[in-house]
Amino acid sequence: MTDRHIVDVHILLVRAGEVLLSKRRSADEFDGRWHLPAGKLESGESATAATAREAMEEIGVVVDPADLRHIHTAHVVSPGRESRLGLFFEAVNWSGEPVNREPDKCYELAWFALTALPKNLIEYPAAGIRAYFTGATYSQRGWPV
Repeated sequence: MTDRHIVDVHILLVRAGEVLLSKRRSADEFDGRWHLPAGKLESGESATAATAREAMEEIGVVVDPADLRHIHTAHVVSPGRESRLGLFFEAVNWSGEPVNREPDKCYELAWFALTALPKNLIEYPAAGIRAYFTGATYSQRGWPV
């Protein structure tokens, strides 16, 4: 059997020094923790098209794929979970005010100062947020050293 990697796309909406986060609603250990708006790449879809689609589906904002800037890529493995490649994009421009369009997957949306992120932020999206500051384009989690 061939191992596969899920491709996740994450979107950073940053305004006035704050980033938009979503509080996950799930049946796993991430329930109630903060995450970037994100979703999975679908077959036949470019990463930027997927990010724009997820922005509309999850938070109701319109993003032109041409207005997405790649920030970071994270390669993540974890026992008992499918391996994944996370692509993080900043929306340089967007239209609309974010709203929680998936209340079955998200308790709430909130803006957080980039200098005062919540303590219960999931580490995976935290890597993409850190890269916004550091310029680090790649990271790995869960791989043997």
